[in-house]
Amino acid sequence: MPSPADPPRRRPLSTLVPASALGRALERGSQWVTRWTGSSWAFSLAALIIVVWLCTGPLFHFSDTWQLVINTGTTIITFLMVFLIQRAQNKDALAIQLKLNEIVAAIRGASNRLIDIEDLSERELMALHEHYRELATLAKGERDLFRSHSVDEARARHEEKSREAPARGGERPHGHRGRSLRRRAKLRH
Repeated sequence: MPSPADPPRRRPLSTLVPASALGRALERGSQWVTRWTGSSWAFSLAALIIVVWLCTGPLFHFSDTWQLVINTGTTIITFLMVFLIQRAQNKDALAIQLKLNEIVAAIRGASNRLIDIEDLSERELMALHEHYRELATLAKGERDLFRSHSVDEARARHEEKSREAPARGGERPHGHRGRSLRRRAKLRH
């Protein structure tokens, strides 16, 4: 029996493939429909259906039934497409995350903490976002476009600033940002 300290076991890839013939058929069908509905042919067919529907209006005296036909048809198609689009979005997002995870894992110096970052809570993501915002600020001030910064570097600067704040009475004086930028410029030269 695994202990609570053991890492969670990952399911092998073979268990992620739909096991039933129906599941595999639905996956293939949804992929085909998603690709086709994004084509010019699908748009042309939809436009043709609307034109034919409009042309039949005088034949049916623009009756309520005539309007109900297009409303019902578009509602059903829209309802089904929501699920197909969501499935395609989920699959694309997963594929992108896997590719990004591979890049992060392969690059020397990249933070492996970013692998599976999509599983973090919104609060944790916002904390990381703040660190990357700091990196963006650092990068904008660099003259060397190829200089690299890390989350750890941003965190070390943040901790340094946090230690400095109590020494100043807990308040940062007005213009602290300008002095910080000047100090950083001196360090670069």
